[in-house]
Amino acid sequence: MLDAPIPPDGPLLDAYSAAVTAAVERAGPAVVNVAVRGPRGGGAGSGVVVSPDGLVLTNSHVVHGATAIEVATAEGRRCPARLLGDDPDTDLALVRAETGAALPAAGLGDSAALRVGQLAVAIGNPLGFSSTVTAGVVSAVGRTLAGRGGRPIEDLVQTDSALNPGNSGGALVDSRGEVIGIATAMIGGAQGLCFAVASNTARLVLGQLVRFGRVRRARLGLSGQREAVPRRLARAHGLAQGSGVLVTGIEAGGPAARAGVERGDLLLSAGGAALRGVDDLLRWLTGERVGVPTELALLRRGDLRRLMVVPEERG
Repeated sequence: MLDAPIPPDGPLLDAYSAAVTAAVERAGPAVVNVAVRGPRGGGAGSGVVVSPDGLVLTNSHVVHGATAIEVATAEGRRCPARLLGDDPDTDLALVRAETGAALPAAGLGDSAALRVGQLAVAIGNPLGFSSTVTAGVVSAVGRTLAGRGGRPIEDLVQTDSALNPGNSGGALVDSRGEVIGIATAMIGGAQGLCFAVASNTARLVLGQLVRFGRVRRARLGLSGQREAVPRRLARAHGLAQGSGVLVTGIEAGGPAARAGVERGDLLLSAGGAALRGVDDLLRWLTGERVGVPTELALLRRGDLRRLMVVPEERG
């Protein structure tokens, strides 16, 4: 019996091309070039217009420390812009383009609904080549990388859509042209390891930057490191977790000091949330914790203790 004829690739390729081009037509006009000048010279990146009145999301590392910012649209319009807020911990920043005319804006999609393998299209200005498009897939979701301040940037979208210097702050969009991420990083020397700040994170940061000009976060006034829970103590106190946060330093007069936390304590949980390492503690210290009394569980010289701490807002 003869095998059935293999269908031509044309229709499949046409469908793929149609999806990519439709996404670019919807989102492309909202992706802008962001040029900056600062004490160390000039630089450039990308940005995404998220409101017709000129609100532009970009990367913190693109505009941080800039003394002058200029935005150029895909159609060539140029206008000055000013920084409204900067959040190095998520590598996001918000600028406002000073233009009297409405700008094309892109919508932020729901990154929680992303599926590994779905289409991902990157739009930006790599190496000065404006309005460049690359396409690939969502390689993974929920990735974590260290931010500039040491706090982990969580829930990153990993993609193999090629990103290069200048793509920073640009859009990663789905087949509907909705922004599912703000391009932030590539792994040098690797093939197809690129990352974008998830759109749901961008939406939360955007709201706080509009309201406060910053993202509110809490602090305890201590330094620490990941440390294993001694097995004999885990057995003695019925502890399931294998590690905690060893307090290596206490800020005089800070929240931890006022609560009675001591150097050498091993923090196990805060408000019932397990602290298996410094990353867990940093994730827990959100703006909602500011001023709220919280119970800390810790080990001190073999004893299990509980203290009440009131986190402060980080300056």
